[in-house]
Parts: sequence; structure tokens; C-alpha cells
Amino acid sequence: MSEPGRPRGTGPDWEDGSPERLYVITGGRSGSLESAPLDLVTLIVARSGPRPGLPPEHAAIMRMCQAPLSVAEISAYLSLPVSVVTVLVGDLLADGDVLARAPVARAQLPDLALIEAVIDGLQKL
Repeated sequence: MSEPGRPRGTGPDWEDGSPERLYVITGGRSGSLESAPLDLVTLIVARSGPRPGLPPEHAAIMRMCQAPLSVAEISAYLSLPVSVVTVLVGDLLADGDVLARAPVARAQLPDLALIEAVIDGLQKL
């Protein structure tokens, strides 16, 4: 319960992970406005530093994404659920403040038979 004389939402009731706080952060949305799907390993990189007037969570994402970070890493650093982070990142994507890209694919190893054939050929030299 809030203390007397203190506005609701500013005291001990306003916990970091409370549903009310998360609702306020996302503006009551459960999905982003951006149509691009974001998953846990999507890399986010800021185009510049945060601009004046950005909400604090958006500005925090802009500051930490000067180097590419995954959505999961952003979620962990901000201590926010992934669903909330995808809404915030979607807002930044829609405004052109950040870029999203798939992680670098692992290089596929050549076929084992090809490697053995090359080794066999080199040994015959």
C-alpha cells in the first residue's frame, strides 16, 4: 500500500517488475508496431546516441547498443521481460533509431569426404 501523502505508483508498491510498471513502459501494448519479427538472437545496433526526449528505457537501449547486442542480452541488462524489450526495440526500429539484423551464421564445414580426399591427395605427392 502507498504511504499517506505519497502518490500511487511512487512508493514501495511501484516495484521494478510490477505489471503496472511494465504496462506504463510499453504504453499498454503487447506487440511492437514494427512488422519485422524479433527473436532472442536478433542483433540490435543503434544508429547514433539517444536523442533528447526519449523515454529512459528507450535511451538505455540506444546507449547500450552502440555495439551489436541481442534482444536477450538487452532484456538481461535492463532486467525487463523479453516481451517488453521487443515492444521497445520495435518502437526504435519504427523510428529508424536502431537497426536489426540476424546474427552471423556459423560457417558450414566442408564435407568430411572432401577433406579426406584432399589429405589423401596431399599424402600421395
